[in-house]
Amino acid sequence: MKPAASARTLAFDILRKVETGGYASDLLLERTAGMDSRDAGLATEIVFGVLRYRAQLDYLIALFSGRARKLDPEVRLALEMGIYQLRYLERVPAHAAVGDSVELVRRARKTSAAGFVNAVLRKTHREPVEWPTREIALSCPEWLLARWERQYGGAAAEAIARAALEEPGKYCHGERFQDIGSQSIVPLLEIEPGQRVLDLCAAPGNKTTQAVEAGGRVVAADLHLHRLAQVKGITADLVQLDATRPLPFSARFERVLVDAPCSGTGTLARNPEIKWRLKPADLADLAGRQRGILTNALAALAPGGRLVYATCSLEAEENREVVERALAGARGWRIAATHERLPGRDAGDGFLAAVIKSDEPANG
Repeated sequence: MKPAASARTLAFDILRKVETGGYASDLLLERTAGMDSRDAGLATEIVFGVLRYRAQLDYLIALFSGRARKLDPEVRLALEMGIYQLRYLERVPAHAAVGDSVELVRRARKTSAAGFVNAVLRKTHREPVEWPTREIALSCPEWLLARWERQYGGAAAEAIARAALEEPGKYCHGERFQDIGSQSIVPLLEIEPGQRVLDLCAAPGNKTTQAVEAGGRVVAADLHLHRLAQVKGITADLVQLDATRPLPFSARFERVLVDAPCSGTGTLARNPEIKWRLKPADLADLAGRQRGILTNALAALAPGGRLVYATCSLEAEENREVVERALAGARGWRIAATHERLPGRDAGDGFLAAVIKSDEPANG
């Protein structure tokens, strides 16, 4: 198999796995290990390009085929890949993009569609196209755009969607890659050397590393053992637990970090599959879990302590409303500050972090 064809085959296989619930970044990290860098780069470009621009690509399939029609998933993926290469990439030979897409359909045992794929891709051109809706123009579901417009205004909503179409910048913290927005969360804890720190949703460990570097005596907890195993190379006590249940600690912590599991709508540039996978009803389910986690985390906060609740979500139900409902009617805690980052306005992922302080006097 030719190297470029191998890269396209890998991209096709990964996109099929994403269709059944996989995450592109994890699959690419696993499957491109040891691969030639140019081939790995092509596979990565195709996978993320198809996921970022899917609404435009599906519109173009209908445009160049002359009709809207329901396609088998394998046929649709092969066409999306082919059109993406032909219209969105430079220096990709047209014959290779077309020929390999046809072969992918045959490889997927959809031989009867090979002629159709070949014909559509040969009609594909690079002339400008007028997109009929903003959902297609921004390649983002309308329900998400409408939500962001209500929360942040029309210009900000468009900027968020456009930022999700761009390759995200690469940032490092020490020897680890860590989004610059993510790096801004742990400093809000204002950890003092020797303080007990609970990182309640710790995997993969980037923020845990920051807490250790700040001098904290860290307990790193997570629901999944396999994810907790990713927290490596640092001095921290690792605990597997379900944070939606009462926590098992007898002592309380001066600092608590809740980087809560969330929809991830602030990370669409890095995780573009989320925008096609997420449904409005998912937000209510996530918010219920988040409130449970935050309530239990507050119970573990020592008098005079400081807790940071953060999500890489842009949705109010998952951040502001979770904090407000968790603190409603409660005494002894207050919101000291909130910090917000928006894609398209700020570098890196979108985040909202709330700093919650205990008004009880610190012990001794």
